[in-house]
Amino acid sequence: MKIYQNSNEPIYKQIAAQLKEQILTGKLKSGDPLPSIRGLAQDLKISVITTMKAYEELSTEGLVTASKGKGYYVNAQDENMLKEQHMRQVEENLMDAIHSAKIAGMGLSEVSDILGTLWNMDD
Repeated sequence: MKIYQNSNEPIYKQIAAQLKEQILTGKLKSGDPLPSIRGLAQDLKISVITTMKAYEELSTEGLVTASKGKGYYVNAQDENMLKEQHMRQVEENLMDAIHSAKIAGMGLSEVSDILGTLWNMDD
């Protein structure tokens, strides 16, 4: 896990985003334990409170569940919820791209052309 101290994004959000990605891509599966809050805090050299805040955010999103005295575990993900999570992430990323495009003075057709080009790069 990589944490960027000079990022505009709070550390707890960086942690939550990386764990969320691992859950949504299936790297972390249903029933898998998350690293202990204290252990992750020590590994990343951050506050236990920061780690706890990240885990609580994932819990609020329904991705993990706390088991009293045992830690946090990945919840079973149904296909519709996974798709919805991915769609939400795509929307957030596209909103960022649209904002940048507008600042740069680009039009919809230019952005669409770029999206089409990038879409076909993996093929």
